[in-house]
Amino acid sequence: MTRRLHLTLVAIVLFLIPRSALHAQALSARELARLDDWYRRVADRTGDQSWGIAIGTMDGHVLWSVSPDQEMIPASTAKVFTTGFSRSRVGADSRIVTSVVGDGELDRRSGRWLGTWALDLGGDWTLERSGRTGPKLRELARRLRARGVRSLQGPLALTSPTGPAASRYPTAWSTEFEGQLYAPPVGPVALHENTVSLTFSPGREIGAPPVLVSAYPEGVERLVRIAATTVDGSRSRISLAPDMDGGWTLMGRVAIGRRRVGISAVAHDPSRLLAAAWAAALDRAGVRWIDPGGLVLLAPQPTWVLAQVESAPFDSVAKEVNRRSLNIGAELMLQWAAGSQTTGPGLVTQHVREVVGPQARVQFVDGSGLSELDRMSPLTQMLYLARYPQLPGNAHFPLLLPANGVGTLRRLRGSMGKGVVHAKTGTLDHVATLAGYLGRQDGVLVVSLMYNGRRSYQARAAQWELFRLLGAEGVDLGGALETHMGGGSTTSDE
Repeated sequence: MTRRLHLTLVAIVLFLIPRSALHAQALSARELARLDDWYRRVADRTGDQSWGIAIGTMDGHVLWSVSPDQEMIPASTAKVFTTGFSRSRVGADSRIVTSVVGDGELDRRSGRWLGTWALDLGGDWTLERSGRTGPKLRELARRLRARGVRSLQGPLALTSPTGPAASRYPTAWSTEFEGQLYAPPVGPVALHENTVSLTFSPGREIGAPPVLVSAYPEGVERLVRIAATTVDGSRSRISLAPDMDGGWTLMGRVAIGRRRVGISAVAHDPSRLLAAAWAAALDRAGVRWIDPGGLVLLAPQPTWVLAQVESAPFDSVAKEVNRRSLNIGAELMLQWAAGSQTTGPGLVTQHVREVVGPQARVQFVDGSGLSELDRMSPLTQMLYLARYPQLPGNAHFPLLLPANGVGTLRRLRGSMGKGVVHAKTGTLDHVATLAGYLGRQDGVLVVSLMYNGRRSYQARAAQWELFRLLGAEGVDLGGALETHMGGGSTTSDE
């Protein structure tokens, strides 16, 4: 069995650390022996060459490692670095703005807007979501009405701070993912995470069409055609076929013995979906839309802001992106900070190198980690996680990652209190990665576990096991940061 356990490096590092730090941040001989035993067992099950591991301290000292310089596929742990880069650009309290803008004047007597108008979109993936926080188009339309606007005329024009607003499937993602709910189109046009959710009930009799009973976002029902049939029995099978006009046709059968059947799909033309949702919002607010016509894409131009709504602050939406491992959220968070989808990955790569230094081995092609072309070493992950919170204003960055027992870390619970671990998982067909922080009585450990191989399921179980092994006496990470980094803690809203 080939292993590269860098114990010599550990010995050198420990020799250089002051005695006080050594006492607070060392792994005991018993813990080191447990790690060695853990790795022997895991390597036998999953393959020795498939692992890269780095375990260290918040001051960047490596305590135990396996092939730490090996460049590997990070999968969704890439979102951690997108979060760090974006936060450094836009700030913790920044918000994404969605506006109605116009160039003209309001006829006060009739309430008609005389001139051009457009929706100015910032790529807010939290816009118009059902069952989750985020601004609503209905509120945007209500604020427009409160401004005195009672009617708009002409086609829907879309613009964004960086140019004409359009969303498309990222070229960096595999074509195998296209059409999946976790891989929708990305760009300034974003609502309901660029997906639709529909619920149908059977018709009153066999042979009748099913009945649409709920639709999200509101207005999508205008784009749905029903070609499905109510059938006898209790088994339903339906699908949504995309239409050329941006809508869908419901195909299949709905069993008369079923009360309701739900289905979700990717918005294959987000601009058309936005037009339908905006029309519904205007109707609700009592604003007439005369001769809506088609869609027009506009470059940014000086205009008046007639109404606007905002997302939650950056830290709040970043927590959700990491908790749910939301790909569209990570990509749009990066566009928010970088200004474009094409330049963003290169800027994140540069950012990580600047934080980590000459030891960095990293190359990103997207912001979410959905691409298998992304590369990063475990040592780079560990050093970034250790050093980024040391930068001014970033002491609580670890708390932007989900806590154990929550979201993608929901299985990391037994024998560990909630909040002991804040970390990010990454999963692809042959990838299982886990990177984050573990609060302990003697300090905060920084852990990067990367596996690229065919036994990713077994590797994930082994990663949970390692965190439990290291965290048997763990403490709340917020308190540990306060104690060992000299700052106040914040309350996680996980």
